[in-house]
Amino acid sequence: MDKTDELKAFRKQFYVNEEIIYFDGNSLGFMSKRAESALESLKESWKTFAIDGWTEGKHPWFYFSEKLGSMSATLVGAKSEEVIVTGSTTTNLHQLAATFFRPAGKRTKILADELNFPSDIYALKSQLQLRGLDPDGHLIRVKSSDGNTLKTNDIIEQMTDNVALVVLPSVLYRSGQILDMKKLTKEAHKRNILIGFDLCHSVGAIPHHLSEWGVDFAFWCTYKYLNGGPGSVGALYVNEKHFNKEPGLAGWFSSSKESQFDMEHSLIKAADAGAYQIGTPHIFSAALLLGSLEIFQEAGIERIRRKSLHLTGYFMALIEKELSAFDFHISNPSNDNERGGHVYLEHPEAARISKALKANGIIPDFRNPNGIRLAPVALYNTFEEVWRAVQMLKTIMEEKSYLKYENKRGVIA
Repeated sequence: MDKTDELKAFRKQFYVNEEIIYFDGNSLGFMSKRAESALESLKESWKTFAIDGWTEGKHPWFYFSEKLGSMSATLVGAKSEEVIVTGSTTTNLHQLAATFFRPAGKRTKILADELNFPSDIYALKSQLQLRGLDPDGHLIRVKSSDGNTLKTNDIIEQMTDNVALVVLPSVLYRSGQILDMKKLTKEAHKRNILIGFDLCHSVGAIPHHLSEWGVDFAFWCTYKYLNGGPGSVGALYVNEKHFNKEPGLAGWFSSSKESQFDMEHSLIKAADAGAYQIGTPHIFSAALLLGSLEIFQEAGIERIRRKSLHLTGYFMALIEKELSAFDFHISNPSNDNERGGHVYLEHPEAARISKALKANGIIPDFRNPNGIRLAPVALYNTFEEVWRAVQMLKTIMEEKSYLKYENKRGVIA
């Protein structure tokens, strides 16, 4: 499978530590040589142009967020003007919620889910509190029947006539379940409800068609599958039908480029997704993403998805064959259409097993209370690495070497 891998050449473009097998790219992706080169290029523009770097050089900083937005658009199935690279996941959610959550009459509630990443819930609760609404009564969280996945119909049933806004993950961060974004958007709009998605665990791993589906807005980070670097700049999408909406949190870079330096106190907002920026872009953080996105443009998200499914499918087949005697449970969806970019194993001793894996050069991601996420990333992981990881996991279980570790997470799991 490695010999016939159509993406195998891209591994050489990353700084891969051959001493380890890295399956945590869904938390932080590897650094690429292109990202490093892009950062050096932007540093050189500061050295060369000083203040004129905002408008001079190969990548003028004043238009850099729009450039990266355009490069990202194909990854989410959007028009170039609908995407802007800016802020962070949570600040972008605050911006979008402040823009799109307009409680009126009996529509005063936000619909989310109980499996969502905590940061999104914190932000939504804050937005309710800022409007004088009690989160306990106005934030609805769809229940999971199994603790790992959500049922589409359960979500739709909660789209009642007192809901003003729906915010859901595209892929559940624990189990890797892909939600049916197309159907959920259609059903929300049938009920006159706006809907947006957190793409943090799907962008760069699966194709999206946000514009075609009519999704109202979306937001995501860039340091996971997109390999933008630790804490790298976030991004957001706003469907062009909403370009007339005033930004809920207006700022300096919400302005139209043509009028921004008129220095007027009345905002003339940008006519595209740029209106939902707030502050000055973080150029050096964004620079790394420039190099990474070039790789995605060459590899193509469809080819990435195809290999990702093969990797995770192979992983699950090996686990079922080699580890059936050791009380592991595969808790991610097995169906290709419902599975994101990682495998999710559950085991009562998951924390100490994760520590044993790491001590043996396999880097997983533990998720409290009993989950192990394993993400073979299409651009730099191999099928042989998947095989070696399962063999090591089998050895750990057979020898019970995990028992030497405490079954408790570290400060950062």
